[in-house]
Amino acid sequence: MAESTNQNKGTLPTGPPRGHGGARFAAVEKPKDFSGTLKRIWGYFGSEKRSLWIVLLFVVISAAVSLFVPYWIGRTVDSLEWRQVDLSLLHWFVIILAVVYVTDGVSTLLQGWMMAGISQRVVRSLRESLFRKLNKLPISYYDTHTHGDMMSRVTNDIDNVSTSISQSTTQLMSGVITITGSFVMMLVLSPILTLAACVTIPLMYLLTKTIAKRTRILFREQQKHLGRLNGHIEESISGNLIVKAFNHEDEVIFTFDAINGKLFESGRKAQIWSGFLMPIMNVINNLGLTSVAIVGGVLAVNGSITVGVIAAFISYSRQFTRPLNDLANIFNIFQSAVAGAERVFQVIDETEELADKPGADELSRAEGRVSFERVSFGYQKDSPILNNISFEAKAGSHIALVGPTGAGKTTIINLLTRFYDVGAGRITIDGTDIRDFTRESLRNTFGIVLQDTYLFTGTIKENIKYGRLEATDDEVVEAAKMANAHYFITRLPKGYETMLSESGGNLSQGQRQLLAIARAILSDPAILILDEATSSVDTRTELAIQNAMRKVMAGRTSFMIAHRLSTIREADTIMVIDDGRIKEQGSHQELINQNGQYRHMYESQFKNVQTS
Repeated sequence: MAESTNQNKGTLPTGPPRGHGGARFAAVEKPKDFSGTLKRIWGYFGSEKRSLWIVLLFVVISAAVSLFVPYWIGRTVDSLEWRQVDLSLLHWFVIILAVVYVTDGVSTLLQGWMMAGISQRVVRSLRESLFRKLNKLPISYYDTHTHGDMMSRVTNDIDNVSTSISQSTTQLMSGVITITGSFVMMLVLSPILTLAACVTIPLMYLLTKTIAKRTRILFREQQKHLGRLNGHIEESISGNLIVKAFNHEDEVIFTFDAINGKLFESGRKAQIWSGFLMPIMNVINNLGLTSVAIVGGVLAVNGSITVGVIAAFISYSRQFTRPLNDLANIFNIFQSAVAGAERVFQVIDETEELADKPGADELSRAEGRVSFERVSFGYQKDSPILNNISFEAKAGSHIALVGPTGAGKTTIINLLTRFYDVGAGRITIDGTDIRDFTRESLRNTFGIVLQDTYLFTGTIKENIKYGRLEATDDEVVEAAKMANAHYFITRLPKGYETMLSESGGNLSQGQRQLLAIARAILSDPAILILDEATSSVDTRTELAIQNAMRKVMAGRTSFMIAHRLSTIREADTIMVIDDGRIKEQGSHQELINQNGQYRHMYESQFKNVQTS
């Protein structure tokens, strides 16, 4: 639209022009509530509880057979006499171990297979929640957040959650069961050795807590810089033509390197700190095994325990400490997942567009009478854009809005379509406050052609039918003819089935504008909004479009924003907007006769045309 409400939509090169200065970065956010975020993730497992119980059953089976092995080894060792080996006993020992390990392998395979499906369904639900939220957020949210950062939340952050769920959930279940079972068996075998084995647990706890606190901050910083990097890449690619036109390749690369450097530093530190965990945990585990060996040796010499008990106990102590290591590592992995989930939930928690009033009416087919009554508005409370605007547009009349950039012309349209709600006053259609209508029915009343044309990836026919999905092919062709687009469409190799690239990049700007006009024509609106609709076409095409638009606007209320004043001479009412107020209004001839701001603007353009 003519004047932008975007506060942070683009990322201009922040690098110095050819090597001076440096880029600045925002301070790192403090980590959010770790346990609270995990609870919210757990909430998405609601419909998977039955499957989780089945997975838990397989985990219990796998853990149980694993816990049986050390006990059987200890019994076998104690049953063997010195220098006398019972081969039949060894035979049974091998058979039982084979059965145990096959059972463990099958149960592990089944739990992994089921958990893969569970994790993907959970992540799909989370991704759907985020995407639904993105489509319910007000325009103001998109005005203040970069597209690349939002893409990063939908892709990278959710992928982090997905990886953690699929890889760590079964490990968490198995670890808890194995630790509990091993601890019970260790107590049964020898309370004294159990005490020796548990000496290192406080060290493990302190280590995990210290490292996790640090990595949580670093992983969150890493995700933040990854979002910034994605935003910069997305904007650099979409604005590549402007980058090249102004020779800003070096500045774009400089900014990329600066953000990428920050991402590298935060990622490196996060990986280094998380990498500290396992080596130090192994040292602590070895200290625990050393204490068990020493105490066990003393007890064996005294005859308090047998060699088989020591052998079984060492196996159990390994099973006890290995899951502790795994849980510490899982907790470390969760730091990255939680950092990503927090960014996802930040969007999900954003305030949506205000809900329709209870019992809001459906605006079926408006006559088109529009009234602004003492309307004031500002995108920021302390910066008003419109001040006490009042006017009335009769049904079927053609209203033109002119004035300098930033005067408030597009803001009037934003308020009329309820992209934003008025700060004071009210807007009515056919005498009813637009806030008393449902947004869906209100917006179905409008056909909009913006200055910045957007086309979707798909065929030309599909893009035109976006205005009315149930339209027939003949209606699509008729709309294209009225917009003067049929001629160039039929000259394309596949005609209306021609595939458009992103934003219609394989068409000229003028051709894209013609398709947007055809899309609006097909929607058959009661009120037509044209925001510099002919700004990107040549004079000849403009005349053809104007002839077509006269037919379309017949019997419809229309609002036209124009800087090219020759396009709005036939408007019923021309309003000159400046500094958030209506400075002048009337027909073209009336405003010329007033010898005011409009006449000065018109004559300035006319002289420029004559000169050129």
